[in-house]
Amino acid sequence: MKFTKMHGIGNDYVYVNGFEEHVADPVRLSQVISNRHFGIGSDGLILILPSDKADVRMRMFNADGSEAEMCGNGVRCVAKYAFDHGLTKNNPIRVETGRGVLTLQLQTVDNRVKSVCVDMGEPILSLPQIPVKPDELTNANRDNEYRLTVDGESVVATFVSMGNPHAVIYVEDVAAVDLPKLGPKVENHPAFPRRINAHWVQVHSTHELTMRTWERGSGITMACGTGACGVCVAGVLTSRGGRKVLAHLPGGDLELEWRESDNHVYMTGPAVETFSGVWNG
Repeated sequence: MKFTKMHGIGNDYVYVNGFEEHVADPVRLSQVISNRHFGIGSDGLILILPSDKADVRMRMFNADGSEAEMCGNGVRCVAKYAFDHGLTKNNPIRVETGRGVLTLQLQTVDNRVKSVCVDMGEPILSLPQIPVKPDELTNANRDNEYRLTVDGESVVATFVSMGNPHAVIYVEDVAAVDLPKLGPKVENHPAFPRRINAHWVQVHSTHELTMRTWERGSGITMACGTGACGVCVAGVLTSRGGRKVLAHLPGGDLELEWRESDNHVYMTGPAVETFSGVWNG
């Protein structure tokens, strides 16, 4: 099976061109190839497939084999692959995802994609739709913040879905957060029937922040695009941030905007192809 390794600010996946390759068991394949010692090494597997609704279709599997609705860094790389490898020359490009069909504006140099602006659509704020169980929460001091008990301690979070669920937790020092300890406990809290992506955020100003992520099904990752979008929305909802923010993630930076004009969130960031190969497993 031919594959291509790509990343969006360090959030790396193995990409397979489904126009040419057939993957019979993507759940098992994702588990095997994601292993960083015995496989290719990645945060998961992304299939680029034909679509009757858009230029291409994307299916995304976490490192544990679970299928997710969306991946913001991943969809930028899907657009780059599709354009650079001639699956389409449309710009903007339309990608079918578990969130629906997204529109992506490509920024090219010498006919190769360097960065992508993704229209991520409207955020979902209704707790049952995210989904979050309200009876597992209590109201916190600010609007749109809720308190839950994690490992015997109180944690305050704001919840947003960008097609996949996110918990945004604000802290004074994001570097001091014990992510390996807290991440899995928040992810698997009883309040989240489909588990959740958890983000710890340190605010520098209304237009700049630093965040660290524990991704549902993959653990600690260098970046999470949908999570950064959720953080942008949460900042506005809790009066901590403006509608345009620069998010610093361990793998790099993303520009986010939650526009008042259409209520859509826009994410701009790089997409990088690192290498291709043949998987013999």
